[in-house]
Amino acid sequence: MQLKFTLTMSLSFFVLMAFGQKQTPYIIYNKKGKKVSYKKLLKKGNNSDIILFGEYHNNPISHWLQLELTKDLHENNDLVLGAEMIEADNQEALNQYLNGEIDQKGLDTMARLWNNYETDYAPLVDFAKANELPFIGTNIPRRYASMVFRKGGFTALDDLSDLEKSWIAPLPIKFDAELPQYKKMLDMMGGHGGVDIVKAQAIKDATMAHFILENYEEGNTFLHYNGAFHSDFYEGILWYLQQQQANLNYMTITTVSQKDVSKLDKENIGRADFIICVDEDMTTTY
Repeated sequence: MQLKFTLTMSLSFFVLMAFGQKQTPYIIYNKKGKKVSYKKLLKKGNNSDIILFGEYHNNPISHWLQLELTKDLHENNDLVLGAEMIEADNQEALNQYLNGEIDQKGLDTMARLWNNYETDYAPLVDFAKANELPFIGTNIPRRYASMVFRKGGFTALDDLSDLEKSWIAPLPIKFDAELPQYKKMLDMMGGHGGVDIVKAQAIKDATMAHFILENYEEGNTFLHYNGAFHSDFYEGILWYLQQQQANLNYMTITTVSQKDVSKLDKENIGRADFIICVDEDMTTTY
């Protein structure tokens, strides 16, 4: 009897040791660098008006958690979904797909979908379709952002038609070149392109903020999917949102990659309300 008890306890000890050493692909942290549960993230999400989910575009953990959060928020909230990955001039085609007027092949033909749409974003759009949720393409058509960069800043957009201007944030937009993330972007580019390259980023941020607020209604929750840089450190899209509607409850999520996920690196503390720290060895979607 004693031998059996000893063997059982020994086996349990080794199982616990093995479990404790098992690798985990990601850990969620709060803005102060403290480990938190997904349940806590969801609780705050359920009490937020607008959520910005910053992703790495090729990170499967980001995309999986986006879908899981969408499903869980839908249980208790009237959701509106939106994404950087679909541009505003493709909204009509997207609506036709959501309404069952065209199939996936038709959407592929009519809209400019990202190369990883099928694996990473179609599940979100199809969830919206199945549950009759609005899905908003919030981004500026890329050709206009390119004009800002290549043809002299925001004034390059002045001669657009009224229809074309309906796909971007109302002009003129506010712009602060001293925002730390914009300054960092310019430094990373080595000054190449001058401030106009930052303005091209700003017109994207401003346009996404514009379409989020245009489609947000009191009592709803707007969940927006965007690249992490567009909302990291409470700047980018969030800065523009707060310029117009400072009284709303905002929540930000970001994604980072580290060699060791057991402790959040100093450079990643404060990036967002919730920081998804993913093992850098995680395979990518492209």
